[in-house]
Amino acid sequence: MPKLKRTDQDDRATDFVEALDRGLRLLQVFGTVSGPATLSDLARAADLPRATARRILFTLAHGGFVATDGKLFTLTPHVLTLAGSFLQSNQVVTVLQPVLDRIATAAQEIASLALLDGDDVVFVARSSPTRVFSAGLDIGYRLPAFCTSVGRAMLGRLGDAELAARLKAMRRDPVTPQTTTDPKQLLAAVIADRARGYSLVDREAEPHFRSISVPVRRYDGTIVAAINMGAHVDRVPAKELIDRFLPLLRDGAEDVKSRLL
Repeated sequence: MPKLKRTDQDDRATDFVEALDRGLRLLQVFGTVSGPATLSDLARAADLPRATARRILFTLAHGGFVATDGKLFTLTPHVLTLAGSFLQSNQVVTVLQPVLDRIATAAQEIASLALLDGDDVVFVARSSPTRVFSAGLDIGYRLPAFCTSVGRAMLGRLGDAELAARLKAMRRDPVTPQTTTDPKQLLAAVIADRARGYSLVDREAEPHFRSISVPVRRYDGTIVAAINMGAHVDRVPAKELIDRFLPLLRDGAEDVKSRLL
């Protein structure tokens, strides 16, 4: 009998480390609890047996990622070395940070960089020359992609059929009273944004806040990120976003295109 050829899927299954997967999942659930948590709470949130969660937590404590008094567990600042490793090694962040600084200085407003992560966007860099950034919208902050200008700008990289399926499959819970949740309306919005080269979202992701974004493309035209600027609706009208912010964002995205691989 001829020997069956191994597939990439077979290799991935063999290389999968279940203990590491469980450990990472347990680290993530700390973000769903408020303050120190008990072993039982963490095990339940991570859907792990209590004994398994206990071993993982004490392993993480040994590595300095978790602190415990024997009953309650909390993350330590050492966890931030994981985020730091990403920020230092990610080419998009490294190349775009000076561009964000330049844009923010020119506009005297906040400029941000976001990446697509599943059905969410994650803000991974920002520049704020004079103003305090609104609470929550910090590095690592996540928002649904469907209702954000950065998310719609990046979803534009999908073909129409794939985009329609993606929008229909993702959760589309309203975030504000203005949030568009109908998949057909969202499809039309993303297609229109793709055609004009930018996305403007008005109070759909945050109450009283509007933002404008442009896609960031690498050397071959593939969309890899989005940069944006935004402001409170009482302070900056939508027309100003287009007239004053959009040219800065477009120039910044074009400036880095040849440098992103």
